[in-house]
Amino acid sequence: MHAKADQRIRVTLTLNGRERSGYAEPRTQLCDFLRHELGATGTHVGCEHGVCGACTVRVDGRASRSCLMLAVQAEGRRLDTVESLAGEEGLSDLQQAFRRHHALQCGFCTAGILMSCEEFLGRVADPSEAQVRDMLSGHLCRCTGYTGMVRAVLDVARARREAAVADSQQQENNDV
Repeated sequence: MHAKADQRIRVTLTLNGRERSGYAEPRTQLCDFLRHELGATGTHVGCEHGVCGACTVRVDGRASRSCLMLAVQAEGRRLDTVESLAGEEGLSDLQQAFRRHHALQCGFCTAGILMSCEEFLGRVADPSEAQVRDMLSGHLCRCTGYTGMVRAVLDVARARREAAVADSQQQENNDV
């Protein structure tokens, strides 16, 4: 499809589990489309060069910089933003751990960091401190010094492993 620079194109995607549509010019960054067209204002725009990580979302399950992707490239894809983390019961375990470990201050970078951490924990169930720090190195935060974030991620990883063991034991008891 060829479009003129000022032509608006309909983009349909799945945002946080719901099909959503909006219109974007071919040059519109995904982060701007999410914020201004779809109202997902938890996605923050920082450097617009993919360096700071504030705009990180999950695209088809993978942490991605939404400032490096055009809205039209998201057509038909599944996107999750920070708004997807909290449920009806309140903050997610990761968000609660960030609060408990004082892993945020101004909050500007937090949304992108949470999305990277959630994707990371989905891949690495038992991370080392070095692995967590390496993952966080893709984000710029001028407030926290990252120590609280590392503690929060390690705390959540431990709690999720313990819950998985407890669930497995419960399933074994039910099978007997």
